[in-house]
Amino acid sequence: PLEKLMPGAPLPLLLREQELSVVSLTPAALAATSSEGLPAVRTVISGGEALPADVVARWAPGRRLLNTYGPTEATVIATFGEVVADGSVPSIGKPLANVRVYVLDTYGQPVPVGVRGELHIGGVGVARGYAGRPSLTAERFVPDAFSGEEGARLYRTGDVVRWRTDGQLDFVGRIDAQVKVRGFRIELGEVENALRAAPSVKDAVVLAREDAPGDKRLVAYVVGESLDVSALRAHLKQHLPEYMVPAAFVPLEALPLTSNGKVDRKALPAPDASMLRASHAYEAPATPLEEKLAALWSEVLRVPTVGRTDNFFELGGHSLLATQLVARVRAALDVELPLRALFEAPTIAALAEKLQRASTGTRLPPLTRTRTEGPQQLSFAQQRLWFLDQLAPDDASYNLPVALRLLGHLDVEALRRAFEALVARHEALRTTFFEEEGQPFQRIHAPAAWALPVEDLSSLEESTREAETLRLATSEARRAFHLVHGPLLRTVLLRLAEETHVLVVTMHHIVSDGWSMGVLVKELATSYAAFSAGSEPSFAPLPVQYADFALWQRQWLQGETLESQLGYWKRQLAGAPAALELPTDRPRPAVQSRRGATLPVHFPSQLTDSLRSLAQREGATPFMLLLSAFQLLLSRYSGQDDISVGSPIAGRTHAEAESLIGFFVNTLVLRTQVQPQSTFRQLLAQVKATTLAAYEHQHVPFEKLVEVLQ
Repeated sequence: PLEKLMPGAPLPLLLREQELSVVSLTPAALAATSSEGLPAVRTVISGGEALPADVVARWAPGRRLLNTYGPTEATVIATFGEVVADGSVPSIGKPLANVRVYVLDTYGQPVPVGVRGELHIGGVGVARGYAGRPSLTAERFVPDAFSGEEGARLYRTGDVVRWRTDGQLDFVGRIDAQVKVRGFRIELGEVENALRAAPSVKDAVVLAREDAPGDKRLVAYVVGESLDVSALRAHLKQHLPEYMVPAAFVPLEALPLTSNGKVDRKALPAPDASMLRASHAYEAPATPLEEKLAALWSEVLRVPTVGRTDNFFELGGHSLLATQLVARVRAALDVELPLRALFEAPTIAALAEKLQRASTGTRLPPLTRTRTEGPQQLSFAQQRLWFLDQLAPDDASYNLPVALRLLGHLDVEALRRAFEALVARHEALRTTFFEEEGQPFQRIHAPAAWALPVEDLSSLEESTREAETLRLATSEARRAFHLVHGPLLRTVLLRLAEETHVLVVTMHHIVSDGWSMGVLVKELATSYAAFSAGSEPSFAPLPVQYADFALWQRQWLQGETLESQLGYWKRQLAGAPAALELPTDRPRPAVQSRRGATLPVHFPSQLTDSLRSLAQREGATPFMLLLSAFQLLLSRYSGQDDISVGSPIAGRTHAEAESLIGFFVNTLVLRTQVQPQSTFRQLLAQVKATTLAAYEHQHVPFEKLVEVLQ
């Protein structure tokens, strides 16, 4: 009967009845089956998915436990190793005879011991390909550059592994299980392995969930006894950086399984509000003001409920979200809340008390749709880019390019319509610029059909195809825009294979910024999903457009208001050095070349954790702490004690601006006096005060500051 084959109570009975000595089961089946009272079972073979350490602890003692790994494309089993119950994450062993394995980086080169890479499998067991799917075959079965055998191929598994010093392989996770949360790329398998190593955890699965639009969080589903969320967090912080620690932990009696015994990730439930909060108990808001603040925090932080003792920064808040909260407090409560108030009173209870004592202060006028039809004024930032474009018309320095590799079936017409809808929705993307009587203006054009050029490279050899893709994408990114003729958004689609494309999108900075890129990607994805499903996307109407902001800025920042705002910066930057004299290996050029490079730097998780803890103890953000260290470093190298650093700020101080595509970003000059007799704590306190004051005077455009201060 079928129930005899199911894990749980009937399976041990079957093993005893048949006196089986060798069994092969998935880890999920082993986890759901008792290992007691099975003296005949001498060898256990695990395969099909990652083997948790607690399953090893139950099944390995007194018998042989083999952990196997291998995809169907490599004739099922490619590596195996015997594992013991030592508490560590079990390896997937070494390759079988006639199997070759390579751990390669994104450029197809071998990686050193301990470094993550994609597992490639070669040898006689590698399949010929996928029946009737030549493009997918070409993508996954690649030429073997290492064996020296003519015509040999490697199968790209899509699995992330790393070599151990003993020559065995550790399984980390799937490449397609890589997720990006708050800008960090995360291997879900690495988080799961760290969780499974916790003493009380029997098994765990981690997902990146987006249960509310734009609110992506890591959620851990944990099977174990007497689970302590605080202890789990502490355990993970010892082994992982802060950004890889899940926001919520959902305890389960058992992980849901599919019919073939693997974890059914789609059946995992969404976490409830209590799981998403900090580790302390929930305390309900006690007054109507606290209730209003809690609703605003919930909206900004995307947390279902907020208690009166919850800490804004512990719930995921940072200075950018704090700016959004200030905008909402202004609109809802008619109070101008200084940003520093949130740092001084980071809980609902403390902030409500501060608001009750707050004076109205200088309030920002509302951002509304007030402009008339016809040519519009430029914002201060746009005017600066217009001026620079007149000096160097063919300069591509202010291009904002992005190239996205799209895998799988692509509905090209749905993608074209998505861009068309995006441009129709955002006036900035159909704006051009012109000059009249010596003054620049912007002209907003009517919505029109959008063309998405497609360049077919699928007939080229693979190496030639990749090189040509890079050449075309680079050429497109460096091609200058014409501000008068437009358009200031360009798109091109490169077709590499039937199910492989590269989308190249380029915008001019005069109509966009980094925040806008997030708006663009989110709306584009929503529209594409709707059009490809045969429906229309539904967005809430935009309350204002970028030209409304430009007019608002011009009307507000003038007269006494401008002089008051400028007064702070005049005092703050009086006598600041004109340049930072860093010792360099060559003289500073008369004209900036703009040639440069990026060098990624990785800090150990223990260091980042200690930095975050120090910042929190001092009531500062990690940005303030790192800025302090950076300015101290510049002071030591330059021999100067007066250090000014330019830093970008989003500039979206009204809630109405958060959903717009446009050029809002501003530059703040953060000046610090580095005094040798001071402690680092005193330096951090100075930087914190300077940064908060700069946030409160962020409305003065950098362009106006340069003009006034020369």
